[in-house]
Amino acid sequence: MKRLPKITTAILAAGVLSGCASDPRVTDSGVVTRAEYTAMHTQYQQADLARRQALEDNSELENLLASLQQNPAEDSLLPPDPKPGECYARVVIPAEYTTEEQTVEVAAANQRIDLIPGRYEWVEEQVLVKEAHTHLEIIPATYKTVTEQVLVQEAGTQLEKVPARYETVTEQILIKPAHTIWKKGRGPIERIDAATGEIMCLVEVPAEYQTVTRQVLAEPEQVREITIPAVYKSVERRVVDTPETTREVVTPAEYKTVRVKRLAEKPSQQVVNIPARFETVTQRIKVADARLEWRSILCETNTHPGIISEIQQALNSHGYNPGPIDGVIGQETMAAVEAYQQDNQLPIGQLTIQTLKSLGVQ
Repeated sequence: MKRLPKITTAILAAGVLSGCASDPRVTDSGVVTRAEYTAMHTQYQQADLARRQALEDNSELENLLASLQQNPAEDSLLPPDPKPGECYARVVIPAEYTTEEQTVEVAAANQRIDLIPGRYEWVEEQVLVKEAHTHLEIIPATYKTVTEQVLVQEAGTQLEKVPARYETVTEQILIKPAHTIWKKGRGPIERIDAATGEIMCLVEVPAEYQTVTRQVLAEPEQVREITIPAVYKSVERRVVDTPETTREVVTPAEYKTVRVKRLAEKPSQQVVNIPARFETVTQRIKVADARLEWRSILCETNTHPGIISEIQQALNSHGYNPGPIDGVIGQETMAAVEAYQQDNQLPIGQLTIQTLKSLGVQ
């Protein structure tokens, strides 16, 4: 930031040329001597110079100093209406603000996309652990026991002598042929007549036969061919019932039941309309710009010994650190004074009488 040496010098000169109606130096009445005042004023000026160099970076002070450059007639080195026994200096009167409550939009209407994660659930699932496959299986042959007639001797022929066959026959051989003979009768019926009294009967005598048994040749002796049948023997043996074969065997697939996490609902998104958000804020509105005015300040005319120490103690009691309480106006003391003046809306730039009254320093 550009320095403003001319205006700064004018302000410092205003502090040096603080008007005094009288110049008492009586020590018995409690007024400081010229040497004490000169030493105190030198310290005061040094602190004021450091403070004003720091204030040069303040935009309001810069504007104020620029205004004085444009209107040099207003930059009078003499305070208006001075009073006897008072010292004056031009100090910065802070800008005046008022507070107003105002409803402001702190967040515009917007849309928010909420992501709805997918929902998963645990389910039991059949997992293939071994695929189905086929293989050939050998079906062995089966056997059975059967009984067979085994030829042990083939059929053949042989000549056989057939002896003569005789038959026994019974014959009746006539020994005496049949003939008739006279025989006496045995009753009246058989009588020939009543004169004789004898009865004679001619009786036929049958032929006499004798039964003779004899053998006669029925069949003469002969030779015949005899067929000799084959000779068989029953033998048990094992034979193949069904021959050995192969078949295709299908081995089914093997599965294992496992618990798996499956997506039940797909992820989705939801558009949420967010209304505009308003807040009631307290806004500071400037009603008067900062300015330089002549004000009554602490000087040798209106001071007394130990007043700097009182000021330091008062600042400390109000929560502002003035540095060591040594009765010397240093940079720390003036920084504390300026902070106190800013916080309490007091004129800034010098130890004004108004500042002392606010601190309770007489």
